[in-house]
Amino acid sequence: MAATAVKGYMTPTEVAISQEHTTWAEQQDIQNRTSVNDLVKVLDSSVKLPYVASRSLPTPPRTTPQSVCSYDEEHPALSAQVHDKSVHALIQEIITQKAQVQADETEDESAFFACDLSAIYQSFLEWKASPIGDRVEIFYATKCNPSPQVLHLLSLLGTSFDCASMSEINAVLSLPSAPSPDRIIFANPCKPASFVKNAAQKGVKMMTFDNADELYKIKRIYPTAKLVLRILTDDSKSLCRLGLKFGAPLATCPGLLSLAKQLGLDVIGVSFHVGSGCKDPMQFADAVWRARKVFDMGKSAGYEFNLLDIGGGFERETFQEMTQVLSDSFDLYFPEDSGVRIIAEPGRFMVSSAFTLATSIIASRRAQQPTGDVVPGSIEEEEEKTEGAADVMYYINDGVYGSFNCIMFDHQIVHPHPLTISGDLMKTEPPFPPLPNVAVEVDLPIQMGYKDTEKASVWGPTCDSIDCVRQLVDMPKGMDIGDWVGWTEMGAYTLCAASTFNGFDRSPVHWTTGNQDKQESKFVKRLLEEFNSTSLR
Repeated sequence: MAATAVKGYMTPTEVAISQEHTTWAEQQDIQNRTSVNDLVKVLDSSVKLPYVASRSLPTPPRTTPQSVCSYDEEHPALSAQVHDKSVHALIQEIITQKAQVQADETEDESAFFACDLSAIYQSFLEWKASPIGDRVEIFYATKCNPSPQVLHLLSLLGTSFDCASMSEINAVLSLPSAPSPDRIIFANPCKPASFVKNAAQKGVKMMTFDNADELYKIKRIYPTAKLVLRILTDDSKSLCRLGLKFGAPLATCPGLLSLAKQLGLDVIGVSFHVGSGCKDPMQFADAVWRARKVFDMGKSAGYEFNLLDIGGGFERETFQEMTQVLSDSFDLYFPEDSGVRIIAEPGRFMVSSAFTLATSIIASRRAQQPTGDVVPGSIEEEEEKTEGAADVMYYINDGVYGSFNCIMFDHQIVHPHPLTISGDLMKTEPPFPPLPNVAVEVDLPIQMGYKDTEKASVWGPTCDSIDCVRQLVDMPKGMDIGDWVGWTEMGAYTLCAASTFNGFDRSPVHWTTGNQDKQESKFVKRLLEEFNSTSLR
C-alpha cells in the first residue's frame, strides 16, 4: 500500500532535521500541525469530518520533552549576562548606573566583582606555552573559584577538574558543558563515606588516599576505584602548608601499598601538593624525586603506576621558573618514553587575575588635631597614639568576613586603587597582569601615577575590629564617602569562602569577555556564543 501524504505532516526524520535549526517553541508547533482530522482522514477517507469522539477521556498531565541538557536555560552559566568590554569599562558603567539610581533617591552603593573571562583563557594559553604545557594536563582546582561561568568556560576549553567534595563533583557534572567523569579526580585523601558512594554513583573513579582507614573505606564502598597515593612533601616555603594535614610520609608508603594489594584495590599512581602559593620552585624538584621513590615502591608491591599528579601551588610571578624546574625533573625521573601520564591541579594561577572587586567608601574618619596642648601621659596622648600613622580611615562595604577572607585564610596583601575621586571616574587603569598580592615597596596608586597621596587605613563594614583590609597604604587625596576603590587579583579563594557575617551580603559578579580588540576576548566570545547556538534547549 502506497503511503499517503498528509499536508502539514512531517516524518520523525524530517522533524529531527528540522529541529537542528529551530527553537523548542517552533518544534512544538511543528509537532502540533498534524491534527486529529488529518490522521482520521488518512485511516478512513470515507469518514465524516469533523471527527467527534464518542467518549471524553481525562486530559493527561502536561509533559516537557527531554533535551540533551534540559536545565540549560536555567543554568547560571548560561543565564547570566556576559558583556563584551574591558573590565575597567564595565566597572565604570556599573558605577555610573549606581550613581544614576542614587540620584533617584534609591541608594545602591553595594560592592561587586567584575570578571574578564578572557583573562582565564590567557592563563590557559600561558600554561600551554610553558615548558610543561605539552606534557601536563590541567585538572582545575574547583575549590579555588567554583563560579559556574568559570567552570563552564574551562570545560569548553577542554580542562579537567580536581574536586574535593560531593558538591563540587555534582557542580562540575551538572554543567551545560559537563565533562565525562573520567575528567575528574576526587583529590581529597580523607572523604566521608557518603561522598565516596556519590563518586561511585557518578562514575568518578580517580581518587586520592594517604592512610589505611581510607583504603578500608574505599574497599567497602567503591572497590573498583582508581586510587592515587598522596605523599608528604616539603611545603615549608608555601603560603598554605597542606602537609600539616595531608600526605603519607615515604616511610609509610610501602605498608600502605602492601595493604592496598591485599585488599585487591587498584592503585594507579602518586600525587603530591607543595602547598598553596608556593614561593620556592625547588620544592617541586624535591617532590618529583620523592614521587619517583614511591613509584619504585609501587613496583615492589606489584603495581605498575601510570599517573603522576603534581598538585597545585603555581603563582604567576614564579611560574616560568617553576615549570622549567618541573620540566627538568620530568626529564630526569619521568621521561616521556616512560608512558607516565602527568596531571596538575592549578587554581590560583588560572583565575586570580581575572577578577576585580569594586568597593564603595561608606564612611571615613580623619585624625583630628588636638585643640590644646597635649599633656604627656594623658588620655589625649594615648588616644592620639591609637590613631596610628594613618591620615584617614576608610570604611568600605566588603571586608575580611566577605571577599577579603583571603587576607585571613590565604595570607594575601591586597592592593587598592581609586576608581573615583570626589565622584569623578578615573581613566587610569591598573596594570595587567595585576600586581601580585604580596608586600610591595611602592603602593599601587603611586605606581599608577598618583602623586598627591596620603596615608590611609582601609576597614571592612562589620563591627569586628579584626575586619581590617589594609593597615596602611598610600591613597590619592580627595577621596570621600561615596567614592569607589578597586582591588585587582581577587579571583582566587575570595568568593568561595565569603560569609554573610553581621548581615552583609556577598558581592555579586558581573561578567565580560573583555576588550574585543584582543584576540583572546574575541575567541572567548565566539566560543560561548557557538555553544549557546548549538546546544539543544
